[in-house]
Amino acid sequence: MADIHSTFQYSTPAHRSGSSLDGMWLFLATEVLFFGALFLAWTVSRHYHAAGFAEAARHTEISLGTINTVLLVTSSLAYAAGLAFIEQGDTRRLLQCLSLTGLLGIAFVCLKLLEWHDDFYEHLFPGSGFALHGPDPGGAQIFFSFYFVGTGLHILHMLAGLGLLAWVILRAWRGAFSSRSHLAVEAVGLYWSFVDVVWLVLYPLIYVVGRPG
Repeated sequence: MADIHSTFQYSTPAHRSGSSLDGMWLFLATEVLFFGALFLAWTVSRHYHAAGFAEAARHTEISLGTINTVLLVTSSLAYAAGLAFIEQGDTRRLLQCLSLTGLLGIAFVCLKLLEWHDDFYEHLFPGSGFALHGPDPGGAQIFFSFYFVGTGLHILHMLAGLGLLAWVILRAWRGAFSSRSHLAVEAVGLYWSFVDVVWLVLYPLIYVVGRPG
C-alpha cells in the first residue's frame, strides 16, 4: 500500500525525486526574482547617491561581516560534505556535518544581531536621530534602509533554513535516510546554498563597494 501511495503521481521513484528537486529549483527561482529586485533598487540608488552610500559603507563593521561570510561559506561546505557522506550511506557522518552546519548558522545569526545592536547604539538606524551628517545624509539613510531590509530578510531566510536543518537532523537521527533515499537532504541543501549565495551578494554591497573612497 505504501508503494502504491508513494508512486501514484510518478512513473518511478527517480521521477518523484527529480520532480521534487525541480520544485525546489522553481521556488528558488522566485526567490531570485524577489532578491533581484532589491539588489537592482540598491544599485540604482547607489548610482544617484554615491557620496552618501560611500560614507555609510565606511561606518559598517567589515570585520563582523567578513567573519560572518567565512562562517556561512564554511557551513555550506559542511553541508555538502554531509550530503556526500549520506550518498555513501554514512548517517553518522551526515549528522556530524549537519550539526556543524547548524552551529555555524546560529553563530552567523548571533553575530548579525550583535552588529545590529552596535548599529542602533551608534544611531545608524534611519530616522530623526540618524548620526551621519556628511555631504549626502539622505543617501546615507537610504543605504542603511537597504541595509536593514536586506539583512533582515536574509536573517528570516536563515531562521527558516535552521528550522529545515533541524527537521533533516531529526529525520537522520531516526534513520530515515540511506544512500538510496536522501531527497530531503538534497532539497534542504539547495535552500541552504541559496541563502549562502544571497549573503555573498549582500557582503560586497554592504561592506566593500564605496569603502575605499
